[in-house]
Amino acid sequence: MIVPEASDEAVAVFAAKKNLRLLVTGGLPDPVAPALAWRQVAGGFLVQDRDGARLDLASLRVVTRRAPTAAELADLRFAWTVAKHVKSNAIVYVRDGATVGIGAGQMSRVDSTRIAARKARDMAEALGLTEPLTVGSAVASDAFFPFPDGLFAAAEAGATAVIQPGGSIRDDEVIAAADAAGLAMVFTGVRHFRH
Repeated sequence: MIVPEASDEAVAVFAAKKNLRLLVTGGLPDPVAPALAWRQVAGGFLVQDRDGARLDLASLRVVTRRAPTAAELADLRFAWTVAKHVKSNAIVYVRDGATVGIGAGQMSRVDSTRIAARKARDMAEALGLTEPLTVGSAVASDAFFPFPDGLFAAAEAGATAVIQPGGSIRDDEVIAAADAAGLAMVFTGVRHFRH
């Protein structure tokens, strides 16, 4: 067991247990405190800020004609949290509070979007469902959509709402694409994408 602290009495109880170890760590660091993350690269290191951001609902900016419904907003919030813990070019589909598709680690955001949708489709088939689990879903992207193609792929998969950081030089095109597809889209102003 790993615990931040333990009384002498608790340590004695655990010491008497066979095949059990008690590790006392002391206080754990604040997971949202500013910190640096290190990645080894050929010939050196990449140092970047750790992603300790939490979603601030007051800072969400609805950028489409249609705002998300309360149910969509709940799914967007959950999708955003999941996307934080997925590798680069993360796309996460969520429906009714459950993750239904994840695409990640691709060179292209549209490829991640399609992979996540395909995984959801495969799962629906395996469960004997009549439609893909992405129909009626919310989708999160860990970084901005650089082109409308990823957004179109999400809409084709059946997503109805999107959460992303925004900040692309093509945001206007992406917003227009979301409006054309009838999607609700919010910008967070914060990206989860890390190298």
